[in-house]
Amino acid sequence: MKKKCLECGEPLKGRIDKKFCSDYCRNAYNNKINKDSKNLIRNINNRLRKNHRLLCELNTSGKTKVTRSKLLDGNFDFNFFTSIYTTKTGNTYYYIYNQGYLALENDYYLLIKKE
Repeated sequence: MKKKCLECGEPLKGRIDKKFCSDYCRNAYNNKINKDSKNLIRNINNRLRKNHRLLCELNTSGKTKVTRSKLLDGNFDFNFFTSIYTTKTGNTYYYIYNQGYLALENDYYLLIKKE
């Protein structure tokens, strides 16, 4: 019995461990299999990219203060960040890659850039 391409069902020629008849079929098959997780990852990466871009725009000097409303006006989403750093004094910085923010009093945030 001849093995068939997992995507299109055509008989396979060549190596015994071959699963697809062409690169096109291999890519189409893998894109179908990974569709859901790719959408999730793409959406999260897009959200992180938008957050990072906004912090870069607001923090041109490497360290600045902004209001919460300024962040929200730029559609900043506080649910998406890449890491958290808590200092010895108990301050918690949230980072999106190299751009960080720290909640201050009266709805202000300190924006910092990690070098």
